[in-house]
Amino acid sequence: MRVLFVVPPLAGHVNPTVAVAAELTARGHQVAWAGPAAALEPLLPAGALLYAAGDRGAAEGQDVLYARWRDLRGVAALRFLWAEVLIPLARAMLPGVHSAVAAFRPDVLVADQQALAGALVARRHGLPWATSATTSAEFTQPFAGVPKVGEWVAQSIAALLADCGAPAGWDPRFSPHLVLVFSTPELIGPGGPDPGGHGAGGYPPHYAFVGPAFGARPPAGGFPWRRLDPARPRVLVSLGTLNREAGARFYPAVLRAADALADRAQLILAAPGDLIGTLPHHVVHQEYVPQLKLLPHLDAVLCHGGHNTVCEALAYGLPLVVAPVRDDQPIVARQVTEAGAGVRVRFGRARAEELQRALSAVLDDPAHRRAARRIQASFAEAGGAPAAADRLEKLPPGPHPHPPVPGTAPTVSVEGP
Repeated sequence: MRVLFVVPPLAGHVNPTVAVAAELTARGHQVAWAGPAAALEPLLPAGALLYAAGDRGAAEGQDVLYARWRDLRGVAALRFLWAEVLIPLARAMLPGVHSAVAAFRPDVLVADQQALAGALVARRHGLPWATSATTSAEFTQPFAGVPKVGEWVAQSIAALLADCGAPAGWDPRFSPHLVLVFSTPELIGPGGPDPGGHGAGGYPPHYAFVGPAFGARPPAGGFPWRRLDPARPRVLVSLGTLNREAGARFYPAVLRAADALADRAQLILAAPGDLIGTLPHHVVHQEYVPQLKLLPHLDAVLCHGGHNTVCEALAYGLPLVVAPVRDDQPIVARQVTEAGAGVRVRFGRARAEELQRALSAVLDDPAHRRAARRIQASFAEAGGAPAAADRLEKLPPGPHPHPPVPGTAPTVSVEGP
């Protein structure tokens, strides 16, 4: 089987596909990726086959877009995400994804929910396709509190379909063949409204809740493992890759909370050095940390509510303090608290006392750890990358079951880091 993954230039969306691709490769299948090559190259394994799609659209004004997005919150951030990022990215990626399908001739296409070009191209070519849902926000009525924003997003998608000559009346975020959800109902919530927006009745049978799939990560440099204190609970503080620069007011509050908890907990802070000021000696600071290697040594995580970080922490049974910043993070934070696996705090107006109370709660109240371990067990049972590969193997083959025409070459052949 030949499987093409179409992904946006975001590490949290690429990492699960790396894990699934490794499983497929081990079973004898062939895999490739399509997306903005400059951003994807360092995220993919050495020797990965990568077809460039949308590089110009991703590169033009990227720094300006990021600077504007970084300061947005709530509805403004959602509108910006769709109007300035996802819809333009879909348009920019379309030609490259078409070329990737023509060159690689996949049997199955796997399209990330935020790489809409993948679904559009799969439908145009008559390929069976699966959705890669690397965030659980779309499955809990994300626009229930802001219905006008939901209507606007639906209209934006409908306009994209019309502009691309695609049939109306379908949603490229949800495959009719297979939706791979890298979470479980124990976190998302069981049996909610139909995520596709077609009425109640729980999740359709082609929604496969496979739990997190952890791909290989680029090295994060050295880590001072000897500084970890075995006598105190250890807490990782991270705002992820994209939100770390927004923590200028948040990090000082974290450090004051760390001082108040110094006798009973050790904080490991992943943050830009120029934003943290004077660092207490008992806090371990690194610009970046080897998160997956570090998690087994921790007792809790304080984070921004990014889906990957949350699921990685819960995969190790760690309770969370969640300070959502924007986009899907408030929804993920709500899922954590409703599942009982953590406490939500404010990000924009964070106070040291609030952070101290929240950290004490997840460290001292065994109910949070029990809930985290319940979700951990559901993740393990869901199967991860092997379960995702099982479901992909059951999809019917597409119209190009044979190898590509001799001499056909990929747009980019990545040798990786």
